[in-house]
Amino acid sequence: MEKKSQNMRAKGAVYERAVGFYLERQGYEILAFNYRCPLGEIDIVAREGGYLVFCEVKYRQNASKGSPLSAVGPGKQRTIYRCAQWYLSEKRLGDVACRFDVVGVEGSKITLVKNAFEG
Repeated sequence: MEKKSQNMRAKGAVYERAVGFYLERQGYEILAFNYRCPLGEIDIVAREGGYLVFCEVKYRQNASKGSPLSAVGPGKQRTIYRCAQWYLSEKRLGDVACRFDVVGVEGSKITLVKNAFEG
């Protein structure tokens, strides 16, 4: 089972890098991939415009398991929010405008939802 988990993690990393490239073309500056803290992980931390952006990336091969965007429910949102707070504290960033984006990848189609949820 651990090998399958490693394969899924490796596949996720490939899609996160592809999304990072996509976001850079949209004007984002990527600050970190897979930011980890004791509370969880944030797939991509970036800067866009005047915002520090915390991005969650979800991949689905096709729609048979539902939309990748719908996979970021309230529990996952709480985890991302808490990790973002940790990031801000760790980096000693005070009053900075933040936003939570979700990027869904379905096959080769990328959908970016800016400000997908509130903290």
